[in-house]
Amino acid sequence: MAVTKKETVEEPKSLNEILSFIQSNFKTEKGRFNSFGKYKYRSAEDILEAIKPYLTKFNVTIRINEEIVSFDTVPIVLSTATISNGTDAIHATALVGVDLAQKGMQTPQAFGSASSYGKKYSLGNLLLIDDTQDSDATNSHGKNSSEHKPKLDGAALEKAKEYIKGGGNIDAITAKYEVSPVVLSQLR
Repeated sequence: MAVTKKETVEEPKSLNEILSFIQSNFKTEKGRFNSFGKYKYRSAEDILEAIKPYLTKFNVTIRINEEIVSFDTVPIVLSTATISNGTDAIHATALVGVDLAQKGMQTPQAFGSASSYGKKYSLGNLLLIDDTQDSDATNSHGKNSSEHKPKLDGAALEKAKEYIKGGGNIDAITAKYEVSPVVLSQLR
């Protein structure tokens, strides 16, 4: 009779080992659906709900802190996800700009949206969640790639020439119009 050795897997002890175990084993589905963009996605709340069994199993906590780190031209929110065992802590961050000019959104909604993205991506960075096929990687957010900028010609070209003569920036024009190399040379 052959004796088989029972293979035992040692439980992680250090916070690094615990986090490594979680990063290697944690999975969460994209359980939400955006009917406008026709894609599935996961939210920070989905990630936090799915991670709870690991937190209990390893007696660790995850916290998310946010702070505004810049208010220059675009407010920037720094989101920090932290896993801790009460003694040690490991952090991961995400920076998200707040689009205050987002059509149809009031300021609190713009900050809330940025906050949600920051939480999701700091958690994703901490837990190594691959979002390459997530909506944020593949969604054009209603901007059809077949939509082109208008060509710079006619009256718009004359206005652009005046704008450049007055000290305007060519980059502002090329951001708004499709500019051929011939027209670009005329502007310079």
